[in-house]
Amino acid sequence: MAVESRFVVIRNGVEAKTFMDKKSADEYDKMLDMADNLSQMFAQSSVALSDSANEELSIFLAQHREEVLVALLAKKPTKPPTKKSAEKVAVTPIVEIVVSDEPKPIAKAKKSKAKTTSTKLSEAS
Repeated sequence: MAVESRFVVIRNGVEAKTFMDKKSADEYDKMLDMADNLSQMFAQSSVALSDSANEELSIFLAQHREEVLVALLAKKPTKPPTKKSAEKVAVTPIVEIVVSDEPKPIAKAKKSKAKTTSTKLSEAS
């Protein structure tokens, strides 16, 4: 016989949603609390909203609380990896290969055989 633990969110005596883990149930309950608070705030505002619009807007804002906090400048946005940095990574190995295939410049040598040898090679070609 299998035993399952289920976590049920109950709002106003009505079963709202069932979850398999406590963390998800707590997050959903917290989101509903935020939506209730937002709904009360909208009801007190001078903006006329129908009951369904008030509820939908409240739930939407509660579900997207991170984006709302960023929009209100209460939280800094997280930066996704930019396209340019991905392109640089892709280009870098190609540049390194091309650069590594180029002949290395000859270091200036003291007046010795190296200079004489390069002169002879130049005259031969």
